[in-house]
Amino acid sequence: MSATVKNPFQHIVEPLDPKNPKQQFYNLTKLGDPRYDRLPFSIRVLLESAVRNCDEFLVKRSDVESILNWKHTQTQTVEVPFRPARVILQDFTGVPAVVDFAAMRDAVMKLGGDPEKINPVCPADLVIDHSIQVDFNRKSDSLQKNQDLEFERNRERFQFLKWGSKAFRNMRIIPPGSGIVHQVNLEYLARVVFNYEGYFYPDSLVGTDSHTTMIDGLGVLGWGVGGIEAEAVMLGQPISMVLPEVVGYKLCGTPDKLITSTDIVLTVTKHLRQVGVVGKFVEFFGPGVAQLSIADRATIANMCPEYGATAAFFPVDNISVQYLEQTGREAEKLAYITKYLKAVSMFRDYNDVSQDPDFTQVVELDLSTVVPCCSGPKRPQDRIPVSDMKKDFETCLGAKQGFKGFQVAPEQHSTAVPFQFNGKEYTLSHGSVVIAAITSCTNTSNPSVMLGAGLLAKKAIQCGLSVKPYIKTSLSPGSGVVTYYLKESGVMDYLSQLGFEVVGYGCMTCIGNSGPLPEPVVEAINKGDLVASGVLSGNRNFEGRVHPNTRANYLASPPLVIAYAIAGTVRIDFEKEPIAINSEGKEIFLRDIWPTREEIQAVERTFVIPSMFKEVYEKIEKVNERWNSLVAPSDKLYTWDPKSTYIKSPPFFDGLTMKLQPPKSIINAYVLLNLGDSVTTDHISPAGNIARTSAAARYLTNRGLTPRDYNSYGSRRGNDAVMARGTFANIRLFNKFLNKQAPQTIHLPTGETLDVFDAAERYQQSGVPLLVLAGKEYGSGSSRDWAAKGPFLLGIKAVIAESYERIHRSNLVGMGVIPLEYLPGDTADSLGLTGRERYTVIIPEQLTPRMMVDVKLDTGKTFQVRMRFDTDVELAYFHHGGILNYMIRKMSEN
Repeated sequence: MSATVKNPFQHIVEPLDPKNPKQQFYNLTKLGDPRYDRLPFSIRVLLESAVRNCDEFLVKRSDVESILNWKHTQTQTVEVPFRPARVILQDFTGVPAVVDFAAMRDAVMKLGGDPEKINPVCPADLVIDHSIQVDFNRKSDSLQKNQDLEFERNRERFQFLKWGSKAFRNMRIIPPGSGIVHQVNLEYLARVVFNYEGYFYPDSLVGTDSHTTMIDGLGVLGWGVGGIEAEAVMLGQPISMVLPEVVGYKLCGTPDKLITSTDIVLTVTKHLRQVGVVGKFVEFFGPGVAQLSIADRATIANMCPEYGATAAFFPVDNISVQYLEQTGREAEKLAYITKYLKAVSMFRDYNDVSQDPDFTQVVELDLSTVVPCCSGPKRPQDRIPVSDMKKDFETCLGAKQGFKGFQVAPEQHSTAVPFQFNGKEYTLSHGSVVIAAITSCTNTSNPSVMLGAGLLAKKAIQCGLSVKPYIKTSLSPGSGVVTYYLKESGVMDYLSQLGFEVVGYGCMTCIGNSGPLPEPVVEAINKGDLVASGVLSGNRNFEGRVHPNTRANYLASPPLVIAYAIAGTVRIDFEKEPIAINSEGKEIFLRDIWPTREEIQAVERTFVIPSMFKEVYEKIEKVNERWNSLVAPSDKLYTWDPKSTYIKSPPFFDGLTMKLQPPKSIINAYVLLNLGDSVTTDHISPAGNIARTSAAARYLTNRGLTPRDYNSYGSRRGNDAVMARGTFANIRLFNKFLNKQAPQTIHLPTGETLDVFDAAERYQQSGVPLLVLAGKEYGSGSSRDWAAKGPFLLGIKAVIAESYERIHRSNLVGMGVIPLEYLPGDTADSLGLTGRERYTVIIPEQLTPRMMVDVKLDTGKTFQVRMRFDTDVELAYFHHGGILNYMIRKMSEN
């Protein structure tokens, strides 16, 4: 990252402190350009990276001018390169990245290159946080048992990752049991300002998890990218991005004393979804920001993917620096962070309107208008005031099948199913809560909502309230610091009494690692065909994600998670109905046990202190004895084990040569799936349980495994054979060919209904190319590279959709799958497409970004679509058959 003699901006380099001339920085204010002071702070970070890395090859002087001229170029689809300071990964996406690197080393060696050139050139941190499941809960030994089982299941994956940490330079592994990637990033990994190889520059990153944006709350510009794109960044390739519009989000007013940061973020999410911010940066400003803690800002930034923006940036201010001090960062670092950011005009005073930059547009939220709320039952943007929850659920119950409907017949709305649990009889009905999880990076990093949950639990216990024993309750903190302050403040005991024992440090329920429900509960749900509910403090509640048996899932603050667990149902109006009646027959209302902001802040000031962070993080890389004792090979080339069901050399580079093939048209393709709107990456490539009847289960059974050993799809991402079979294997996938939810499709030549993998395999045996038809927001949700790799392995050559989620479109490009987009006003319905036609997509030899191409049907109909290769760099990747092929050839040439 250091400067070279070629850099045309060398003249603005100067020492930050004249007493230490070897510690330098690019002083952007010395550009002498009045446009700089009007740029959004997020765009200033892009500019600094371009100036510092300008070599007139990968980054050109014209790129710097394009960024400086943002006010005019923002609407002109101008492509600029960006070199992030670092990359962050979690293990679900990290394992396939390391598998790809290992396979790329093999491929480079076969092409006569030096395999060690496949090596990260910028710092990469991989946090193992997605593997642990809630197998045990409600007992004091739940944490130990879940961690033991995590290691038993994942030992092979962990050994492979340990090999990667030895075989590749610049790769640091944070062992399992440490916390959730985004909280560890916030509390420990974030530099805010880099001091590296004699230069100061802003910390920035991309990550292989869509919620990487959480770090934006600390003033570190970062966002999620596909795993494939992240691998290229790790190998030194800049990200090629279209210079974004920046929406200024002005916060004013003061939130009510009963409002949590979760209520604010769910309100912001719905608001920005309505504004429309896909592909844009959002930058927060205004006096309301100064009232928010870093934890509150991080909560808002975390859900950036749910409102569709690329980044959600809160520039650094005094509160950011105070947070760094609170979390145990050294005084010397705090000094140079502040000095550097002030020197380059990147330090913010939210009360100083003269600092407000130009924005593409400004929208505003008065924090005093925010009310307690949840989101659901199937999407995070579908916000519901808590006062309307009962009415909203009952409306959804009878509404047509969809995002806000379950299509339950009116006469079945009052269905009640009695069942026995631990010798006592209970009853389940529609809306009954069966999972209540305090989980996810969104909230567990925020002391105000975690302590709020603890104080609510304390008051509930003091009022004689309890949680029914069949409800699967769990608490999975984002780091050891959370457990520390919950214990020190005395609230952990009360959480435990309500069943919210610590079950692990990781994503857990939010990613779908919710573990099994009690068998009598599952039987009762199935017997009554009940719409049972999960309530979680997470950021994702898509169908089939949290648990197969919870059709309704609501996002809520940690205190509300406990409240709904006590109530036992979401069919309750907390303002009018008691949350419960205690053993003395007294009605207890939610308002009787709800803590105020003042109560929470008093506890937080006393118990969330720097020494806790220092104690936890000083030993984070060494404290896990199981990890320390793992033995891994030290060879530079990985020795693949043909018997392994976790780690397998992928076929992506089989037969790769140095010679490029000209692009070919897609001739007479069949449609594998005909899908609707908001198909998520969970639908395309689920991360949760492997169903016993699935194609993946059959593969694993044939390899000698029992269902107990299947683990999850997420944990199997190092094995392409499992993941290809898991593609479109979500039980909640709605395929128009079938007109119902099922992980199946129709094999059109024979009319047979088959599992999606089995149908794709038949087509591939016949040498027939495949397409997918889809609606709006195709690929929304998690940044999941297997949602592109899986379709590639199924033989899908292109997707035709009304619109794409940003990261997923990038992943498709990275795998050489063509993202095609209907022209404005066109849809499958308006064009009269049934999906049963044969499709020919005409691909000319000379391609340009975003060009239109013809699609011809065997019916004689022709229509045009836009080819969503948005930049020249993306076209180069396509010509090579994908970004990894491009990198292999590049490394082999050199």
